[in-house]
Amino acid sequence: MPGTYINAGRMEGANGKLQQTQDEVEEVKGIMLDNLNKAEERSGKLGELEDRADVLLAKSKNFEKTSNQVKQQKRCQNKRMKYVFIGIGVVAGLIILGLIIFAIST
Repeated sequence: MPGTYINAGRMEGANGKLQQTQDEVEEVKGIMLDNLNKAEERSGKLGELEDRADVLLAKSKNFEKTSNQVKQQKRCQNKRMKYVFIGIGVVAGLIILGLIIFAIST
């Protein structure tokens, strides 16, 4: 019966390899589940980032609109001031011209 012991030894070796393979499969399964959980977490964080980006985009558009309005108001204000100074200059020039003419005529 020496052949019986050899077969039993082979069976134990095969069972050991099978157990080792099953352990490796379980380890890979655990790693894959961990990776899936991390991917799901990242997906949630990406969603939050997209929402924040949308809010920032809306705020930037609002800021651009407001800044354009302020720029337009400042342009109008500068034009008005320019016309006021030109008017003051013309009036001052006319007064000086009038004084010169008055001084020459007397």
